[in-house]
Amino acid sequence: MSSLLKVDNEIKTKVDAFRERITSEAEDLVATFFPKKLLELDHFLKDPIINICDLKEIHSEINLTVPDPILISDLHDGLEAQNAKKRKLEDGVGEDKVPGTKVFVMPGGMMKSNAKLVDLIEKVKPEIRTLIEKCNTVKMWVQLLIPRIEDGNNFGVSIQEETVAELRTVEGEAASYLDQISRYYITRAKLVSKIAKYPHVEDYRRTVTEIDEKEYISLKIIVSELRNQYASEFDSVTLHDMILKNIEKIKRPRSSNTDALY
Repeated sequence: MSSLLKVDNEIKTKVDAFRERITSEAEDLVATFFPKKLLELDHFLKDPIINICDLKEIHSEINLTVPDPILISDLHDGLEAQNAKKRKLEDGVGEDKVPGTKVFVMPGGMMKSNAKLVDLIEKVKPEIRTLIEKCNTVKMWVQLLIPRIEDGNNFGVSIQEETVAELRTVEGEAASYLDQISRYYITRAKLVSKIAKYPHVEDYRRTVTEIDEKEYISLKIIVSELRNQYASEFDSVTLHDMILKNIEKIKRPRSSNTDALY
C-alpha cells in the first residue's frame, strides 16, 4: 500500500540517522553506563565526606555578633511610661510585633554559606543531572521502538509503555532533588536574615544548624536513591534491572510485523 504521507527523502535520511544514533547511545547506556554508574555511586556512598558521624563537624560558624543592649532612660515616671506604651500600641508595635534591628550591611562582609555542604552539593548535583539526561535518552529510544497501534499481540507494547512510564517517574524524582537543594539555600538565607535582624534570639541560630544537619542527611539519601535507580535493590524494579529483564520485548514488542514502526 502506498504511503499516505509523503516525506522528503533528505529529511527521512536525517531522521533515520537520528534513530540510529539514539539507538546506539541508549543500548550503550543500558549495557555499559548504568552498571558503571551503579558502582561509582556505591563507592561514593563509602566516601568519608558523606559518612560523618558527628554532625557537629558540618556546622558553620555564624559570624554575627550580639550587640550590647541599649538602655533607655528617658522614662522618668509611670505616666510617661504608660503614654509611651499607648503610642507603641497605636503604631502597631506591641509585644507581638517586635521591630528588630535594621540591617544595612553585614559586620563581617558577605555571610558565607556552609562551605562543607556547598562542596558536597556540587558533587551531588552533576550526578542528578546525569541521571535525568540519560533517562531522557533511554526514554526516547523506547518510544521510537513502539510500533503502530494494531488489534491484538500488544503485550510487548504494554511493557514498552510501562518502561517509558518508569523512566518518566525517575526523571521527575531526580528533578525534585534539584528543587530540594534550591529550597535548602532559600530557607537558610531567610534564617540568617532573621539572625541579622534579631541577633539576641538563640533559637534562630540553632535552627540554622538543624537545617544544615537535615540537608547533609538528605544529600546522603539522594545519593543512595540515585544508586538505587540504576539497579534493583530489595527486589524493586528499577532502570537497569527492568530494562534488561524486558529487553527482548522492548526491542521486539511483537512476534510479527516488527517493521511497522512509527
